[in-house]
Amino acid sequence: MFHQALANIQWLHVLIAALAYFALGSLWYSPVLFAKKWITLVNIDMSDPNAKKGMPLMFAGSFVCMFIIATGTALLQQFIPGTDANIGFHIGLLIGVMLVSAAVTINYLYTKKPLALFLIDCGYHAAGITIASTILGAWH
Repeated sequence: MFHQALANIQWLHVLIAALAYFALGSLWYSPVLFAKKWITLVNIDMSDPNAKKGMPLMFAGSFVCMFIIATGTALLQQFIPGTDANIGFHIGLLIGVMLVSAAVTINYLYTKKPLALFLIDCGYHAAGITIASTILGAWH
């Protein structure tokens, strides 16, 4: 059953959904939205040359993870009859808030990170997964 679902994946749709999730990150963590606050909360000194070291690898790794999330979302949508953009939106919201944000909360509780950082990071993933899932649902 899983093999058949994997064979039915529309990979171009998954790629576009992952790209949308990634593009949201470039806005979310930009000076337009939350960059300044996020940098302060994670205590990064942007004047330190090491602060930007390894960025291409971080971006590539992030995109791979977003592609994996989009693939998982596409697989899940195959098991929900009648999935469209509206249902895709709700599936994404469910995954983003009730699964991803709840899992991240566990780490934030133990590392005692600030609530504002949690809201920025989890807000991004909840929004990104919702956007990706809506895109996938529209093409389902």
